[in-house]
Amino acid sequence: MSDISIEVPEGEFLSIIGPSGCGKSTLFRILGGLIDGWDGVVAVNGLPVASTDHAVGIVFQEDSTFPWRTVRENVEFPLEVAGVGKAERRERARHFLDLVGLGDFENRYPAQLSGGMKQRTAIARTLAFEPRILLMDEPFAALDEQTRLLLGDKVLQLHAKLKQTTVLITHNITEAVQLSDRVAIMTYRPGRIKRVLEIGLPRPRSSEIVSSEAFGRYVAAIWGDLREEASKGLTASER
Repeated sequence: MSDISIEVPEGEFLSIIGPSGCGKSTLFRILGGLIDGWDGVVAVNGLPVASTDHAVGIVFQEDSTFPWRTVRENVEFPLEVAGVGKAERRERARHFLDLVGLGDFENRYPAQLSGGMKQRTAIARTLAFEPRILLMDEPFAALDEQTRLLLGDKVLQLHAKLKQTTVLITHNITEAVQLSDRVAIMTYRPGRIKRVLEIGLPRPRSSEIVSSEAFGRYVAAIWGDLREEASKGLTASER
């Protein structure tokens, strides 16, 4: 990965997509402040992220719920660490559980939930401390296609309501088009931004749009770029 430069306007939903091994997850960890030793800067309003008070929330691909805590207690966890009082953190946890459609499951444990419900719990936990910027690293990769599309609807509803700046790392073209204002397509190694495609589909948006001709044209355009880059990876592996 090298020479990555991209600006994300406040409130935008940007997806980053690229072939395997291009550096998507490394870029995600850099944006989230999870690794160091790289050249460059990640800035918010022109200031390095480390010197701002803009909270960044992160949702990972892997199930990150705590099995010994109930759904509500999972969502309360970051608030508890931050020293928020019991009554306030319970109220905020219930608020965000209602937003992700899990209000009736607050006393269940993760073992009693489906994969999609666990990811909604993780999203609610991340949203509970109200980050201005939301980073998601293939959060629905382990889910079946129907659940992925329906969770996409929930993410769209949350984004419309909370208006957070959101960056999604994904390998799923349908997901990228369904959710995004723009899609950044990365090249094969070294991963660079090949082009950024604006998704001109109307909002509010739902998974019903995936059957439209316009949606199909965006999918085809992104696949054209990805196919070219993924082919380079296959050719390199055969040498």
